[in-house]
Amino acid sequence: MFSLNELKQTRFYREAFEEGVRREKFRTVPLLLRLGLTVEQVARELELTVEEVEQAAQQQSSS
Repeated sequence: MFSLNELKQTRFYREAFEEGVRREKFRTVPLLLRLGLTVEQVARELELTVEEVEQAAQQQSSS
């Protein structure tokens, strides 16, 4: 059996965790834009590229 510490050190866990964090960042983009932040400000605060923020905003508006 893996201990929690050992599990957190596995590549699978790290990749899954990073993917979850990234997904949450993309879910936050529309909210920050509605609050009046610029695309550049959102990108800087979420540590994303301007292109990623624009893409997330486009996907949200087309849904």
